[in-house]
Parts: sequence; structure tokens; C-alpha cells
Amino acid sequence: MIKRIAGLSILLTIGGILLLSFTTKEKTDFSSYSTAGLDLYYVAPNFNEIEDSDDFISPELGKSYLGFKEAVAFKESRGDYGVVNQFGYMGKYQFGKGTLDLIGIRGISKNDFLNNPALQEKAFYAYLSRNKWVLRRDLKWFVGRTMNGVEVTESGVLAAAHLAGPNAVKRYLRSGGVDGFADAFGTTIRYYMKRFGGYDTSFVLPNRKAKAQLEL
Repeated sequence: MIKRIAGLSILLTIGGILLLSFTTKEKTDFSSYSTAGLDLYYVAPNFNEIEDSDDFISPELGKSYLGFKEAVAFKESRGDYGVVNQFGYMGKYQFGKGTLDLIGIRGISKNDFLNNPALQEKAFYAYLSRNKWVLRRDLKWFVGRTMNGVEVTESGVLAAAHLAGPNAVKRYLRSGGVDGFADAFGTTIRYYMKRFGGYDTSFVLPNRKAKAQLEL
């Protein structure tokens, strides 16, 4: 009987010690962590819009027209005249067949186009020239403004038109950046306007009927 009482006393003592060891902690006061009055606006890029460490950088070309076209080419194809992506876009500047038809390049095979760097360069300039004419009023109205946190520049607009087409860029600008666009890789007009802003594209003359002529 005495052993049982002693054993029970030991159990009660241990239980009391354990109970005291789990005392309730004070609740954390989060009132000092209020976000009231803070500017929490942030435009999150999608995965394909995160700046890579291997972006095209040319101190020699700088913000010239040559710097612009080589920067666009690097983004489009890493500057490879012979590449075709999974959606069928071709060459250094990733042209589709419809765009090539629009600027007068018809009746040429894919291989002939890929193996003609001079024609690809002419195609890029012709498409820029046509887009500059289509967007002439929008360039006049919006260049210098800030839209979705990005300053609108002529080179940014022309680069975005190369990505999305001039009409999509027109809708984007005239909607105040609300009517957006993303290509098959998730790349947006805003991203191209930011990435290719500030280049000197005055070399490009607006021309409604710009064509890339084949060498005879």
C-alpha cells in the first residue's frame, strides 16, 4: 500500500512538472507591423520577362539604331539568322510568313530566307518603317508619358510593334495600358517597351508602303 502511494506521488509530481513546462506564451502584438500608408503597388513580371544575365550589351553601339536592332535580334533569336522557333517564326528577327507577305517578301522558300542575311536586315527595317507610319499619331501623343510604370519612347513602341503588331500596340497605348497583349511565350508589350526604350530610331523613316526588295 505504501509503495502504491509512493508511486502515485511520483507520477503526480512528474505530471505537475510537465504541466508547468508548457505554460501559455504571450500573444504577439502585430499592431506595430501595420502596412497602412505604405505604397504596395508592384507590377510583377512573368517568368519570361525577368531580365537575364546574358542580355545583349554593346558599349560600342550604345543607344544607336544599330544598338537597337542588335538588341532586338538578341532577344528574338540570339542574333541567329538561321533559327526557326517552334511556332514557325524565322530568322534573326523571327518573322512570320504573314508579316513577310505584308512587306513584299513572297515566293521565297524558308531556306532561301534563312540563308539571306541581307534580306532579313531589309525586312527588319521595312517592317519598322511601316509600323512607324501606322503608329505616327500615337508616337506624337504618347512619347514622353509614363504608362504602367514605363516611360513611352519611340524605340520602345517600335520594338513592341515588332513583337505584337502595330494595332495591338495602338490599343495598348490608347487604353492607357489596360488593353494588353502577350505572345505565345508570355512576353508583353510593357516588357518590350521597357527593355528597348531610349534608343535612337530617328534613322527609321515612316513609310506606309515600305517593302523589302529581293536582290536580283
